[in-house]
Amino acid sequence: MAKIIAIANQKGGVGKTTSAVNLAASMAATKRKVLLIDLDPQGNATMGSGIDKYEVEYSAYDLLVEDVPFEQVVETETSGGYHVVAANGDVTAAEVKMMEMYGRELRLKNALDKIKDQYDFIFIDCPPSLNMLTVNAMAAADSVIVPMQCEYYALEGLTALMDTISQLASIVNPKLKIEGILRTMYDPRNRLANDVSEQLKHHFGDKVYRTVIPRNVRLAEAPSFGSPVMYYDKSSSGAKAYLALAGEMLRRSNKNATA
Repeated sequence: MAKIIAIANQKGGVGKTTSAVNLAASMAATKRKVLLIDLDPQGNATMGSGIDKYEVEYSAYDLLVEDVPFEQVVETETSGGYHVVAANGDVTAAEVKMMEMYGRELRLKNALDKIKDQYDFIFIDCPPSLNMLTVNAMAAADSVIVPMQCEYYALEGLTALMDTISQLASIVNPKLKIEGILRTMYDPRNRLANDVSEQLKHHFGDKVYRTVIPRNVRLAEAPSFGSPVMYYDKSSSGAKAYLALAGEMLRRSNKNATA
């Protein structure tokens, strides 16, 4: 049965979608069956997976609001070897429509309960705000990965996010926990980045992934080619970092299963 992981941060521009796409591709490269759900109306994870968001017949909107069967919504032909539930501007309307629905915060969970045994990992790319789409992701997820830059404001935002996750856990999903904190756009030459990194490790211990995602031009270029970085330039530091992250997550998962 799939492990469902939301990738979330209320702060934008922290590498959230980049992490969702490249982690999905890296896990798929290890022969795991992977689904990526794009809940961000910008549809960047959709485009970064080689799918034209303007051409999709069905999107996350149809799954959440119209009860279109998952088999019709899912996109199986992607550039990263994983399946995708696409997003586009229609998903903005899903939030409005769901507000009128009974059990609105459980719409995604109920949809995934029917198909989660088909996958090893399901990643959910959340919008950079706390809205009904994010609440649905948190209600459906087993855990949350928090990508963040090592800078002062990001550290402040992390505290707010932890409070939010704690509140959502108490209301909609008691089993929700932090999967890990991922340091992104990391530059070891930056003294502030190193200081913030040390503070993270001090406060969160082994919740902070050992793997760090460096600042990398190839990571920034890959989405414009509709491809995860490992298929755009597999020798780049960005591609190697996300493969290393997938390996670290699998080792953690195996260790926890053994324990």
